[in-house]
Amino acid sequence: MSRYIFQRVLAMFLVIWVVITATFFLMRAIPGGPFDTEKKIPESILRNIQARYRLDQPLWRQYVEYLGRVAVWDLGPSYKQEGRTVNDIINDGFPVSATLGGLSLFVALLVGLPAGIISALRQNRWQDYVAMFTSIVLVSVPNFILAALLMYVFALKLRWVPAALWGKPSQAVLPTIALSGFSLAFVARLTRSSMLEVIQQDYVRTARSKGLSEMAVIYRHMIKNALAPVIAYLGPLAAAVLTGSFVVEMIFGIPGLGRYYVTSISNRDYTVILGTTVFFGILLVVLVFIGDLLTAFIDPRIRLEKE
Repeated sequence: MSRYIFQRVLAMFLVIWVVITATFFLMRAIPGGPFDTEKKIPESILRNIQARYRLDQPLWRQYVEYLGRVAVWDLGPSYKQEGRTVNDIINDGFPVSATLGGLSLFVALLVGLPAGIISALRQNRWQDYVAMFTSIVLVSVPNFILAALLMYVFALKLRWVPAALWGKPSQAVLPTIALSGFSLAFVARLTRSSMLEVIQQDYVRTARSKGLSEMAVIYRHMIKNALAPVIAYLGPLAAAVLTGSFVVEMIFGIPGLGRYYVTSISNRDYTVILGTTVFFGILLVVLVFIGDLLTAFIDPRIRLEKE
């Protein structure tokens, strides 16, 4: 176990370094800069601004200095938001994005797991057809289309909930549903396929032959083993929900980290783009790693390394 964890930690650092390097040089390769505007800035002022942010240094020196700042988690100042650092932006925006992502993940598991289990136990019946048809629709429709549709029907036409903004519980209903659509459908389909595989196993037939009730067989033997693939997927799912909230946050006017990320791209705010990309990259690899460890602990058939 310790050897596996050490190897994975090294791999995590390598992935994060690749993300930082690729993002840094790709941004610099794009024509234009963070201080290019329609109104031309005088050359002397532009030189002073570049010197202030050390953009007049050679590219390799900027890269090395940025790696050093990331090592101490100093993501630098924002080029467009005067007086604010990238750390401040992450500290302000991520709690909102995490709340929205957590609610969406909760809804996906609360609805997706029972839907997948019922669909497998009622295979080729109307419950199975309804669940799978709904999951296909939710997987096929992008979350921004679903968000616009939900806003039009339930906010503008029926006026059941507010259309946008953040702060009240009612304002979280539509963005949570819009963001959880794909995850809910994927969890339901993954649970169904895993349950169908478990149903055919010998230990399930043995449990039934011992005279156990159907409910006991389902809860003690089927569900526990069928949830291992779902738990393994929770890490990437959580990271995908958080990073997938960018467009949803823009549509509903939510002051999360996604809004800052989208606006920083259009403003060429290099440090904000780099900082949020690094932050979400770290979040992704850590959540995937935790999901792998949980899977190994829950399912004893899985071995992290050779004995």
